[in-house]
Amino acid sequence: MGDKLDILLNILSVSCYEGLAYGLLTIGFFLTFRVLDFPDLTMEGSFPMGGATAAALIVYAEWNPFLATLGAVIIGVLAGLITGFINTKLKVTALLSGILMMVGLYSVNLRIMSGSNIPLLRHDTVFDLAGQVLGLGKMGLAIAVAGAFALLAFLLLTWFLHTEIGLALRASGDNEQMVRGVGADTDKNILIGCAIANGMIALTGSLVAQYQGFTDVSMGIGIIVTALASAIIGTALFRPNRVITMLLACFGGSFIYRMIITVALRLGMSPGDLRLITSVMVLIALTIPLIQKLTRGEWVPPAPRL
Repeated sequence: MGDKLDILLNILSVSCYEGLAYGLLTIGFFLTFRVLDFPDLTMEGSFPMGGATAAALIVYAEWNPFLATLGAVIIGVLAGLITGFINTKLKVTALLSGILMMVGLYSVNLRIMSGSNIPLLRHDTVFDLAGQVLGLGKMGLAIAVAGAFALLAFLLLTWFLHTEIGLALRASGDNEQMVRGVGADTDKNILIGCAIANGMIALTGSLVAQYQGFTDVSMGIGIIVTALASAIIGTALFRPNRVITMLLACFGGSFIYRMIITVALRLGMSPGDLRLITSVMVLIALTIPLIQKLTRGEWVPPAPRL
């Protein structure tokens, strides 16, 4: 009985940390794909870039880990701004803009790291510095640090999305023509949205890299599917209709998704099978509305091509 309780607590604690950390990633995904209606694939490059930037600043430049994490966020914001600029000013489609940035950032990340990876095991991270103050165990410390960053992001985004600029940003995704009709600058809203989203994603990358003790150029592969699965689970279960519930749904969906993955690993599944499991989960979640319409005899429109 005691062993089973320990396993359960371990699953919940790991899922809690990963849910908080990757919840920031899910929020970044949600801001572009759902709020702005902007299919931004930059995140597969900005996620590892956050880890690469933080690690390079800690190891090579010997920065304070908190300043290095802030530097990673700034780099992510710049990546988002460039993606938005390519779309709004160079008139390249949103999807292609993200693909171009994703491909380009792979080479940028290699330059930042001066190689394919950077180990952090012999250097202090934000978790080590926080541990000197809090005195918690490894997992408790991970939850506390990720929770602090998640709470800060939650409060700042809740405030921002209720400001005039935030309301205009949300409206741009719902009806861009209407927003332009009242004289608002939708290009500026896209730039701001992409910048904030990729800043959040780079923050996640920096925290994940510091917790696991290394960063790798390939750590962003498949991260879009992870964010998509978390967002779909969160919106399906919590049905958010306000800013606060939207942000909470991102964290909740991320927690549940990470818990499913943790349980799958505990059951002996190969890590190589996890992406297939994720894809199946997303496919099932996406087809639930279709099944509901078919059972009610409703008309189903053709599938969108973009």
